[in-house]
Amino acid sequence: MTDAPVLRRGLPRTRGGAPWPGGELPPPPPEARTVEAPAPSPAPVVAVAAQRPRASVDGLRRGLPRTPGGEPWPVGGEVLPAVEPTPTPEPVAPPPAPAPPVPATVSPRFTRAQRIRLTVAAAVAAVVLAALVVLAARGLYTFEGFRDFVATYPGEYELPAAAPVGIPAWLGWQHAFNAFLIVLIIRSGLQVRRERRPAAHWSRRGNPSRRISITLWFHQSLDVLWLANGALFLVLLFATGQWMRIVPTSWEVFPNALSAGVQYLTLDWPTENGWVNYNALQQLAYFTTVFVAAPLAAATGIRMSGVWPSRAMRLSRAYPVEWARRVHFPVMLYFTGFIVVHVILVLATGALRNLNHMYAAQGSTDPTAFADNWVGLGMFALSLIVIAAGLAAARPAVLVPIARLFGTVSR
Repeated sequence: MTDAPVLRRGLPRTRGGAPWPGGELPPPPPEARTVEAPAPSPAPVVAVAAQRPRASVDGLRRGLPRTPGGEPWPVGGEVLPAVEPTPTPEPVAPPPAPAPPVPATVSPRFTRAQRIRLTVAAAVAAVVLAALVVLAARGLYTFEGFRDFVATYPGEYELPAAAPVGIPAWLGWQHAFNAFLIVLIIRSGLQVRRERRPAAHWSRRGNPSRRISITLWFHQSLDVLWLANGALFLVLLFATGQWMRIVPTSWEVFPNALSAGVQYLTLDWPTENGWVNYNALQQLAYFTTVFVAAPLAAATGIRMSGVWPSRAMRLSRAYPVEWARRVHFPVMLYFTGFIVVHVILVLATGALRNLNHMYAAQGSTDPTAFADNWVGLGMFALSLIVIAAGLAAARPAVLVPIARLFGTVSR
């Protein structure tokens, strides 16, 4: 034991001052027992260096002495290079928790009773809307100005003197064959859009890398027949003068089309005789179908088919395939709507007379004359049977053997 502890000073409290604390260490309390501590062993240089302060610019700042009663360290004004303490690594933020999966939108499932109620409600709404349209159209006739308009534009105008009269047999056969093709084309096109796992694939011989589904092959094969039939139709149409029946030859077509449309809406059908002349609304509809919708369907279909030259990069950039897809489907919807409205009006405005015109090439120049035979209706029924048979046969079991005649089929 020692009489008094050895004073160990620390850093000065003021710049250039004496080490702190100054003076002698106050004696311990009487009751406290002072035990002599063993001399501390020298600390490693690195550890001490890591703890000592760095020298200031104006003067030396010393730390604790290395030995009891010794001078503050470092001795003699020697300042060792400061050793930077090892930086404490910053805490790394944990990765964000993955976002909870967004539940998929589930389409509502309706019970059978709910579907029946929705169907009935939709049918009632359609009937009410149709009744309102008919009442509105009939209300127009209460205005004298509109009655004068209908008297001036009855719904049709005179064709050129050179326009032919009647519908030739070739046109009737072309019409029936076109109806057969267009129904199968629409159905196969819808199958291509819905198809996820084709039953078989078709490729050209010698080029197995470019494969298409058997459904798409059937769709494009029908397109080829449809285009060939359409090209023949256009040649005969202009060679025989029949084009004057479906191509407007006067600006009067527009007011007459408006008049005919209102007459249709009133359910008081306009007096017409398709054997001699179509009304203006029919003429515009046939012109749009033959000279607008059909070319659009052909041009967009070719762009999406395998016959498009894949190496024609500049042409492909000028005519992107996305444009073709955006146009092709709406054109198909137009053809579907045209067929539905066309068949309804054919049957509602004198079925026997109209069917004799289109299918049996029979007619009269008298607009009040009605056909007294059932030939046209019988041929129309036969064409429906052929269309139904074509729809039933359009399946892989029938298509695969036919496709093998023109290429390679792999299942």
